[in-house]
This record gives sequence, C-alpha cells and structure tokens, in this order.
Amino acid sequence: MKNMKSGNKKRKVLTILACILLTAGILAISWPSILNFLYQRKADAAIGEFQEAVADYGKDPLQKEVTDPSEKNRAEQVDDSDPYEELYRRMQEYNKNLFETGQSGLTDPFAYEQPSFDLTQFGFAENIVGHIDIPKLKVRMPIYLGASHDNMEKGAAHLSQTSLPIGGENTNCVIAAHRGSFQAEMFRNIHKLELGDTVSITNFRETLTYKVDKIKIIAPSDIDQILIQPGRDLVTLSTCNPLGYNYQRYIVYCERQ
Repeated sequence: MKNMKSGNKKRKVLTILACILLTAGILAISWPSILNFLYQRKADAAIGEFQEAVADYGKDPLQKEVTDPSEKNRAEQVDDSDPYEELYRRMQEYNKNLFETGQSGLTDPFAYEQPSFDLTQFGFAENIVGHIDIPKLKVRMPIYLGASHDNMEKGAAHLSQTSLPIGGENTNCVIAAHRGSFQAEMFRNIHKLELGDTVSITNFRETLTYKVDKIKIIAPSDIDQILIQPGRDLVTLSTCNPLGYNYQRYIVYCERQ
C-alpha cells in the first residue's frame, strides 16, 4: 500500500515537472513573438501619434509657433490650402543644400546621432518624421530623426547628413535600423528583400513608394556608398551585417518609381 502511494506521488511530481518544462518550452519558443507583438503595439502607437499631429497641424497651420524669427514672415504667407508648405519648403532647402555641398558633413559617425532637422516646433514630438512600411518583411516602424541609441531602440532612424524623406531629384534618404533586437525583428530579415520589392515612406504630406534596385554589403567606413546620386530619388536601407555582428553594413538601395 505504501509503495502504491509512493508511486502515485512520484507520478504526480513527474507530471507537474513535465507540465512546467512544457510550459517553459512553449514560452521560450513564443517569447520572441510576444516581445515583437508588444514592440509593434508601441511602434503603431508612435505612428498613430504622428498621424494625429499631422491632422492637428493641418487644422490651423498659422497658429503653430515658429521659433525662428527669420521664418515668421514666411509662415504668415503660407497658403491655407497647403498647411505643410512652409515645412516642406524648408526640408527641400535642406536637401538642396546637402547636394550642393557634397554632403561635406557626412564624415563624423557621432554626428549621425544628432537630428538633422527640428520638427518639434511644427508640433511633431520626438522628431518623428514619418514611418516606413516594407510589406514583404511585414515591417512597419516610425522614423526618428537622428540615429541615436534611444531612437534606434524605438524604431528606424534617419541618418543625419543624408536627404530628408520627402523625395525629389538628387536625394538619397538613408534609413538605419537594428538587425533585430531582443524585443523586435526590425531589419532582421532584410536579406529576404529582392530586386523589385517595394518600400514605402509616409511623411507628413504623402506616401512615397520605392522599389529595391540594388543590394550591397559594405564596410562601415564606406561613406561614398551612401551619398546622393545625381539625378536619382533614392531611399537607402542600412543595417548591421552579418546577422548578430556589426563589422559590415547590409545596404539596400531603393529607387522611387
């Protein structure tokens, strides 16, 4: 009788242990997906806040504070039919100046962490300039100005000293993201992109669609590989390579159609 009770207890203990191990195994397998789901909720919330800021800015653009005195007279002359005219014009000027100066500031890697443009005075918190969508990879992330550590943890980052993401001839907007992190996939599967796949950039004004045109693996010091290419309208995706290391850069060139 005692042996039967002892055997039952052992079976119960083994059953409990098996359940614990099974649960742990399921959690271990599903944990990355859970973390990515939670990250995507945060990313979608940030994108939603950006879209709300766009809608709010469009309601009464002339009441938005422009802190630069030299810009106030220009802001007063903005056509109400296009509330983003002033912001768009200033971004165009920035991109034009980059091209004409040969991106001379694209030398110091630490400078890339600083935002190249201030959007906060136009009502866009955290300097979110838009969002990127890559249908094939099921990637949707906000784009932050400046490739700082914090911005890279939150989503994609516009690399300072490259064209702002508004499109146009003689532009090349470089967007960087981690090759995956503990909490999100981000650009982890960028190697699955093929020529002709689409990448969309949505800014405060419109959605721009690009197609993958070329793929390269370069050294981090190969600055020439991400410069503006005369006459072209490009978005260049950049991330670490190989997966799990950072001594190379995986570069995807996308041209606007």
